[in-house]
Amino acid sequence: TSLVHDRSLTPYLYGPRVLSRNGWSVHFTSRDLPQPREELWYLQIRPEEWECWLDDQGIPDGTPYLLSPRYVYDVDPNSYLHRVDYLEGPLNSQRNRARALAGYFTFLHRARWGKDWRDATEDDHRAYRHWRRQDAKGPRIGGATWSQDTSHVFQFYEHAKREKWVAEIPIPLREAKERAASPGGRPVVTESKKVPASYAHDEGGETIEWLPAAAYRRWRDVGVRGYDRDGLPRDNFRGRWASRNATFTDKLVRTGMRLEEQSTLLKSEIPLGEGPPGYSKFWLPKSIAKRESARWVYVPASSRRDLTAYALEDRAMVVEEAQAAGRYRRIRRPLVISDPEFPRLAQYTSGAMAGQRVDVRLLGPLERRRLLVDTNQGLEPAMFWLGEDGMPLALSTWKDMFTAANRRCEEAALEERAHAHLCRHTFAVITLEQLQRGHLAALGEMNPAQRQHYQKIFGDPVDWIRRRLGHASQLSTLIYLHALQELEMETRMALVPDTWEDPRDTPVVELGDETPPVDLPEGVVTR
Repeated sequence: TSLVHDRSLTPYLYGPRVLSRNGWSVHFTSRDLPQPREELWYLQIRPEEWECWLDDQGIPDGTPYLLSPRYVYDVDPNSYLHRVDYLEGPLNSQRNRARALAGYFTFLHRARWGKDWRDATEDDHRAYRHWRRQDAKGPRIGGATWSQDTSHVFQFYEHAKREKWVAEIPIPLREAKERAASPGGRPVVTESKKVPASYAHDEGGETIEWLPAAAYRRWRDVGVRGYDRDGLPRDNFRGRWASRNATFTDKLVRTGMRLEEQSTLLKSEIPLGEGPPGYSKFWLPKSIAKRESARWVYVPASSRRDLTAYALEDRAMVVEEAQAAGRYRRIRRPLVISDPEFPRLAQYTSGAMAGQRVDVRLLGPLERRRLLVDTNQGLEPAMFWLGEDGMPLALSTWKDMFTAANRRCEEAALEERAHAHLCRHTFAVITLEQLQRGHLAALGEMNPAQRQHYQKIFGDPVDWIRRRLGHASQLSTLIYLHALQELEMETRMALVPDTWEDPRDTPVVELGDETPPVDLPEGVVTR
C-alpha cells in the first residue's frame, strides 16, 4: 500500500514509456516489463514481484495512469482512475477518461502559467473551452467530443470535492431537472442536480450516420479490397489482408457488434463450417460486451462462409508460420487451453493464480490476447483475428484499417466514408426495415396460432434489434426507427438488397429465445 502514496515513483515501476516534459501523459500498466540484469537499489519492489503486486492491487494490464510533466505519479487523480467501478468498465472508456483529464491538466500547465489541477478556476475552464472549440490555433473539436470530455473532467472534480482535494468544482454549473412520465402521462420532475453549464448544444441530437447496402459495398470494395471505381482490382494495390479485412467489416455490418466486441472474439466462440440457412447464433459473453450486455449474436450464412474461409486459409497460414518461428513459445505468462476438445477451460501459468483454471468466458480483452490453445500442431492463439505475425490484432490496428480505407475512397473521388460504429448503425437501420416489412406481411398471412408463435420469437421488430445491439432501453434503439421514417418510400423499397439474408428464413431451433446458455460461469476459478 505504501507504494501508491509515494509521489516520486520511478518510471520502471509503472512500465517503460517515453515521457514528455511538455504536459501530462497517459500510460498503461503492464506485467510484461523487461527484467533488469542487475539489482537496482532504487526500485521499491523487486522485478519478479511486480506481477503479484498488480494482482494484489487488482489492477489489470492496460489500466491507464497519469504522469505529470515532472514525471510525478500524482496519487489523487490516479486513485480516481483506479476506482473499482471504473476498472470493471470498458477499457475504451477508461482510456477516454484518462485522456480527458490529461488534456485538461496539460492545458493548465502550458497555457495557464504552470497551474496545478488543484488550483484551477472557472476562468481556466472557459479559456479551455475557447481554445478547444473556437481558437484558430486550437483543435476546434465538435460538440459531442467537447461534451464528453467536459463530463469526464466534471465527474473527476465532483469526486475531488467529496474527497476534499479541492474546495470547489472549477466549472460553471447550472440546474438541470430530470423528468419522467407520471401515471397520468404528464411529465413530472423527479430530480434536480447541477451539471456543467458549458455543455455543447451542437452534438447533432438523434442524427445517426449509416450507409445503404450499395454504398457500404462501394466503400468496402474500393477502400478495403483495393478495387477501382469500376469494380476492378487495382494493379498498385498491395493489400495482402484485404480478404480478412473485408470479412471483418462485413461481419460488423451484418451483426451490429461493436468494434471491441468483435475484435476480441475467440475462435471457439464463432460459428464456423457448414451451418443452417439464414442465420447461426453464438453467445457474446459479458466480459467483452459493453456494459456487460451479454447476448445472442446472429451471423448470416454468407458471413459464416467467409469466416470459415479465413479460418482455414489466411489464419491457418500465419499460425503455421508463427509456430515454425517459435513465437508462441516466447509469450510470457500465457493462459493455456490444454484440451482443444474443451476450449472453455484455461489454466493460468504464472502470478498469484498460477495453476488455477478459469472459464474463458470470464476473461476480458487483455487476458484473451495471451490465451493459447495447445493443439497437435503446437500452441496457437485462441483469439480469432490474427495479424501477419500470427499474433492477435490490436484494437488500434482495426481503427487504422478504417482510416486507410477512407483515404483510398477519397483518392478515388468517392463520397463514402465509414467507421466501425457506422457499420453498427447500418445493420440496425437495414435490418429494422427488413423486419418491419416482413413482420407486417407475415402477420397478415397467419392464423392466430401461427401469429402467436411468430410474435413469441420476433416480438416487436424494434425490440428484436434492441436485443441484438445490446441496448438496455428501447429508447436508444428508436433513433433507427426515426432514421427510417425520414426516408422516401421508394428509397425504403430499395433499401434491403436481395442478398441480405432474412432472419425469418432461419430454422426456429436456431433462433430460439433470449435464454442464455445454461452453463455460463459464475465468475470463479477452480483448482
